[in-house]
Amino acid sequence: MDDERPDVLTIGRLADRTGVAVRTLRFWSDEGAVPPVGRSASGYRLYDAGSVARVELVRTLRELGLGLDDVCRVLGGRTTVAEIAGAHVAALDARIRSLKVSRAVLSTVAQRGSTTEETALMNRLARLSAAERKQIIDEFKEEVFGGLDVGPRLRDRLHTFSVELPDDPTPDQVDAWIELAELVRDPGFRARLRTWMELNTPVPGQGRPPGASIWWARQAVQTVEEVRERGVAPEGPEAADILSALFGDADRAAVLRSLEAGIEAGAERYRGLVARVRGQDSSPDASEALEWLARALRAAERS
Repeated sequence: MDDERPDVLTIGRLADRTGVAVRTLRFWSDEGAVPPVGRSASGYRLYDAGSVARVELVRTLRELGLGLDDVCRVLGGRTTVAEIAGAHVAALDARIRSLKVSRAVLSTVAQRGSTTEETALMNRLARLSAAERKQIIDEFKEEVFGGLDVGPRLRDRLHTFSVELPDDPTPDQVDAWIELAELVRDPGFRARLRTWMELNTPVPGQGRPPGASIWWARQAVQTVEEVRERGVAPEGPEAADILSALFGDADRAAVLRSLEAGIEAGAERYRGLVARVRGQDSSPDASEALEWLARALRAAERS
């Protein structure tokens, strides 16, 4: 009989030779991936040495994630392994990005102890398309920066300002984007930041507004950090000398209004989130230094 010839294998012997279960081989055979080379007199499928090599190839391609349809296309010469592999790399990359987003959302949910509604919102924000994310930022820019009477240099900076989440973001970037998107969609935050911008934006033909250097150049913050490290109290006489060195004869009340507007707006939080989304190293959070400076200015007003 044909199935007794040493060069012919029954499906059972093929399973023994390859280590693939008979049930799996039968399915692959039915789908055309490993067709029999013939039939025995009893109607059983028969295979040969070439079938063994074909089973090994099918198993390899399946372990790499190819579907059986793609495997049959490769074996039938309708496409190449390289072409299929390229398509699968792209699909895997997309899946990896999706899993990173899911991981970041779940990490944020765990840290915040979020409700079901908050979790759904964070997931939607994290999975927005690039165009949808850009629209959120553009609407925010128009409400906060639109119509400001600024010089051409600053106008160009505001026009080109963007916050782009990369195609392959880290969990921290996704987490920062979720928080930033929630923040910039808040009407109260937009209004407070607009007030801060109006108080601190240089106007063409005029000098820098009192206190603007705190936010634009940050020299004041660096100075305050140094005196705080020495333990200088904001209500003490040395603090008054620091204020004189920083602001000279500038309108202290205007400086304080500028400072308080930025603190109330959460400008430091916003700055830090933008840097995190961009994957940039930002300067340390200056909230404590700014609070120290505000206390010093209030103490000076009372004295």
